Order: sequence, then C-alpha cells, then structure tokens
Amino acid sequence: MDAELTIGKLAESAGVNVETIRYYQRRGLLEEPPKPPGEYRRYTREQVKRVRFIKRAQALGFTLDEVGELLTLDAARACKQTRALAVRKLGLIEQKMADLAAMRKALGGLVQQCDTDDGRVSCPIINVLAQD
Repeated sequence: MDAELTIGKLAESAGVNVETIRYYQRRGLLEEPPKPPGEYRRYTREQVKRVRFIKRAQALGFTLDEVGELLTLDAARACKQTRALAVRKLGLIEQKMADLAAMRKALGGLVQQCDTDDGRVSCPIINVLAQD
C-alpha cells in the first residue's frame, strides 16, 4: 500500500513537526489525503519527499510563496523560469550580504570608538542611535 504514513510519521520522516505539515496543507503546498471513516489520514513516501523539498528550498532563502511557485514550475518542467526565480533570489541574497557588511563595518567602528573612549564623553553608540 502506497499511503502508509500517519501525519506523525510523515512529520518525523521529513524532520518537521505535525503543525508544519498542517500549515503546509493550509498553504496549499501539500495535499491533505482523504480521511477514511474511523481511521487516520494516510500519507505517501512522495509526500515525505515534497516536505523535504519545501524545507530545502526554505533553507536556500525561498519564501513559502516562492516554494509554491517552484512546485508549480517543477510540475510544468519550466527550467528557464525556475532559473530566473533562482537568479532573482540570488540577487536579493547578494544585496542582503552587502547590507550586512555595511552594518558590520558601521557597528565595528562604533565599538572601536567605545574601546578608545576614556569615559569623559557619552557613549558613541548611544549618541548615534539617539540622533534625529
């Protein structure tokens, strides 16, 4: 029988919790199987693979909306559009990295000012944050 997993076993096999499975179902990322009368819903091994796909895509920075788009593109075998989505995501990641580098430099400079402060002036970090 292909559908052999309870929701708990699905979650455990995919490395997530049950509420994550339910959330993915509400978002339309994972199909909810029918519930036979008096029994539990049963999930397939393919659904384990799908949940793992979702988690790996999230680890690469894709939002759940983008994951949904990736799943649609996969079903359509649309490699060019998938690549375009990945290129867009890569550009956003590179911009975030540049922003973080600038923040690191600015904060590092403020910390260095604190290290050279002899206590006669107010804290340079507080001064910068308090500026209008």
